[in-house]
Amino acid sequence: MITVVGTGTGAAYDTRVLRGAGLVVGGRRHLDAVQLPEGAERVVLGPLEPALGVVERYVGKGRRVVVLASGDPGFFGIVRALAERFGPGRLDVRPGVSSVAVAFARLGLPWDDAVVVSAHGRDLRTAVNVCRARPKVAVLTGPGAGPAELGAALARTPSGDRVLVVASALGDPARERVERVTPARAAERDWGAGVSVVLCLDEARALGGVRTVAGPVDGPAGWALDEGAFAHRDSMITKFEVRALALARLGPRLGDLVWDVGAGSGSVAVECARLGAAVVAVEKAADGVERIRANADAHGVDLAVVHGTAPAALSGLDDPDAVFIGGGGRELPDVVGACARRARRTVVVAVAALDRVPAAREALTAAGFACDGVLLQSSRLAPLPGDVTRLAATNPVFLLWGVRPPATSEGVAQ
Repeated sequence: MITVVGTGTGAAYDTRVLRGAGLVVGGRRHLDAVQLPEGAERVVLGPLEPALGVVERYVGKGRRVVVLASGDPGFFGIVRALAERFGPGRLDVRPGVSSVAVAFARLGLPWDDAVVVSAHGRDLRTAVNVCRARPKVAVLTGPGAGPAELGAALARTPSGDRVLVVASALGDPARERVERVTPARAAERDWGAGVSVVLCLDEARALGGVRTVAGPVDGPAGWALDEGAFAHRDSMITKFEVRALALARLGPRLGDLVWDVGAGSGSVAVECARLGAAVVAVEKAADGVERIRANADAHGVDLAVVHGTAPAALSGLDDPDAVFIGGGGRELPDVVGACARRARRTVVVAVAALDRVPAAREALTAAGFACDGVLLQSSRLAPLPGDVTRLAATNPVFLLWGVRPPATSEGVAQ
């Protein structure tokens, strides 16, 4: 049997669990804090595979193993690796209190509606994008993915009124620290190795409402909303038929970053945010910028709005997973090319003018994308006098999309 004990935050555990162990595995600070049984071997956790190899040797001999872990070892912890290697039936898990639970407790906040994302040994960009998209996020940090790096990334693009709460040495009465800082201030600090967890909060929405299901808010019941759901000028809005296919090709999801370039009313940006993505809307018209913000507020989503003209306005932004281009005029080929060079997954372009289709397609293929497209023509039901109905045609729109081949998607600049 492998006994997995959660320690390090919250209540102390019963050290009698160590009795009779032939092998004790854990972080150095956990091992230094206990008296090992006589004759027991000690393995300090570093790279996981060598430690699992030693555990396997002891298990094969029928010797008892104890693994000391921080907090709740079943929550982004070592239980998953042990269960995959040895089977859940061999594990006796004794959870402690997770660092996430303790951090929220220190603030007096519930966390059943929080999104928890791990940046430990993972690409930080997913955590950054979740923080941009959600009002209550807990980030489990690691080397190269701590409060400074998270703060620097969030500070590069407007992220609303976010505050970072850095919780260090949780459970240690002498060293525990819980500090509120702006992302920019977090980026300026050397936080050391004692950080337990970082919370990213929109404090105005930190309480949330009554929940039935834990985790982030439910996804939308529908998408490709009617044009009437958005404020727009002179019908300058991506029609819902076009938006439906564009969303299908963009594939926005939690952890993604999407650009909406030439955003207009921001209908595509808002819909991508409703589906969980972090979104940057780029718009050159000042009244368009305000309209986008109003539409985002009306639908209860967070997105960053950049007032500027593409492609110049794109230079300071983080690389996106997907891009929607709804405007561009004569500069469209340059805009498409700039977006395609930086998009990790896909670029979708809506074009009303036939003359601009070849240049947009060429820009996608020149960037190495596999390109496809369709002409969308639709007719909607429209009432006539006498309680009869006719079909009213909408303006045709070309929708092009380019998909980066999987073999090259990992090579995009981070």
